[in-house]
Amino acid sequence: MPTTLKIDFVSDVSCPWCVIGLKALEQAADRLKSEVVLNLHFQPFELNPQMGPEGQDINEHLQEKYGSTPEQLERNREAIAARGADLGFTFGKGKRSRVYNTFDAHRLLHWAEEKGLQPQLKHALFKAYFTDGQDPSNHEVLVRVVGEVGLDVAEARALLASDRYADEVREREQFYLQNGIHSVPAIIVNERHLIQGGQPVEVFEQALRQIAAQG
Repeated sequence: MPTTLKIDFVSDVSCPWCVIGLKALEQAADRLKSEVVLNLHFQPFELNPQMGPEGQDINEHLQEKYGSTPEQLERNREAIAARGADLGFTFGKGKRSRVYNTFDAHRLLHWAEEKGLQPQLKHALFKAYFTDGQDPSNHEVLVRVVGEVGLDVAEARALLASDRYADEVREREQFYLQNGIHSVPAIIVNERHLIQGGQPVEVFEQALRQIAAQG
């Protein structure tokens, strides 16, 4: 019988390395499917919790935040796109021009977990932003993505119009911040083992196998 590993995948829907980390983790689990099964839970983290509703130009944002030059930004983009392509994910070239607030997306992910469709929604949100260049703070975009994965569109609209799950999402965000998670992706296995960053498939494979062997 395969060993079930609980995975708390702490991430933001606007974090490119979170896409890479998730795809690599899933491919590692697929390689180990006779040994390991993942019980996956997506936990909220906001890279830009103070971001206003209009968002910000992505180059301007990254230059302010990291002091990156345009040349560095372009090199980083190419590296991310190449890693994505290796893992079967398309980062749309020139699609992502702005950074947005992602709090409402996290509220929907919290709801989707209760409905058993959280991984599907997470993947769809990544595609909407990174492949198609859509705004993950826009309620029309969010409702459309919800419908694509088979969740109730009317319930999603009502949720977005309210403050439902706002407290729960903030509570989870604070929990991980207080426990030392300040960059993502942070992959916590069985609430004990931390794997940080968009690691290669082989690194996840080795880590999952070692943790499963510990029982």
